[in-house]
Amino acid sequence: MKKALIVVDVQNDFCEGGALAVPEANQIIPYINLIMKENHYDQIVLTQNWHPADHKAFASNNGRKVGETITRNGAPQFMWPDHCVQNTFGAEFHPDLEADRATHIIQKGKNPEFDSYSAFQDNNHFMKTGLDDFLKFHEIQLVEIVGLAMEYSVKHTCIDAARNGYVTCLHFNGTKAVNAKPENGRDAIYQMIENSVTILG
Repeated sequence: MKKALIVVDVQNDFCEGGALAVPEANQIIPYINLIMKENHYDQIVLTQNWHPADHKAFASNNGRKVGETITRNGAPQFMWPDHCVQNTFGAEFHPDLEADRATHIIQKGKNPEFDSYSAFQDNNHFMKTGLDDFLKFHEIQLVEIVGLAMEYSVKHTCIDAARNGYVTCLHFNGTKAVNAKPENGRDAIYQMIENSVTILG
């Protein structure tokens, strides 16, 4: 069975000191580097939030406050601080991540109209990223997933992977949650399990 590792959004803006830092995010990077080196994946895919400066998910582009939720294109849209803007330091992979081990990079969130948590498609399910096509071309059957943040991009990537027919595993030691509410990370784990995602220690 061919397997791939998907490393979700380990970028400066989601790590310590970033515009949208996930607590303890930097702690997962040595673990990710270790499994990239030792687990003999057929493919290693890095995903990268790659927002244009005028992205409509940014509170600054809507005259809103960070934390508000509005309706855009018929769906709820959380208002984020500016983050992972194309060609900025914040959008770059964290320097401690051994990004040169990747065989492929998927950039997401490039359409200014739609947010894109999942590495497979935007939140409105209008546009695919090409990840599914890439994995199927390389005959991948099993995907293991790590990265940031657990209850956002990681959860949606895991659930979409399972729905697309991949045997899907999340490395618990390779992810961290924002936990804006203390139960958010726990609830994300339950949701993933309910959607046929296996949680690895």
